[in-house]
Amino acid sequence: MNTRLTRTLASATMALAVLCGLAFVGTAAVRMLDDGAVCVRTGFWANAALANGLPIGDGVTAAGSTTRLCQDGPSVAQRAADLGGELPWLLFGALALLLFSRLLTTALRQGPFTGPVARRLSVLGWSVTAGTLVTALVVGWSQSWLVGSMAPIVGSGPTFSGPLVLVLAGLAAVIMGRVMREGVRMREDLEGTI
Repeated sequence: MNTRLTRTLASATMALAVLCGLAFVGTAAVRMLDDGAVCVRTGFWANAALANGLPIGDGVTAAGSTTRLCQDGPSVAQRAADLGGELPWLLFGALALLLFSRLLTTALRQGPFTGPVARRLSVLGWSVTAGTLVTALVVGWSQSWLVGSMAPIVGSGPTFSGPLVLVLAGLAAVIMGRVMREGVRMREDLEGTI
């Protein structure tokens, strides 16, 4: 298998993986060197009535869905929690794209229905599944802790934040990797009997 589309896609995903990695490093450096305020949004006070004086019609009530909290002169822990709310998804994206690029490169070199491609597909699937859960937990808990550090009444605890639907994509890749592995095994058995 050596199609132009697959070669282009392998190169593009590698370039995107490098860009995500550079964005991860750049964002980390800029945010750690920044001495400004740290802000976070919370839905703790969702549907709370807003203060009077808004330009709204008679009989209309206004309520907020999120509250933005900002801390001037944040502590090191607050700055780290702020980083934990953004950087993990960049790192996850870089690693997932790198694994996908390696999968495509292996398919180009050895063919699409081979043992190494099935193994790489399974590795990609498990990485996306576990990586999504871990990343969502780190981001959610970081944001929860940051909100709790600014508004102690809210508290903090383990929460998930992000697109958890990626777990389904990861599990689908694991299943397809297993199906491909069985297909490769059956083809090898068939070739051995002929």
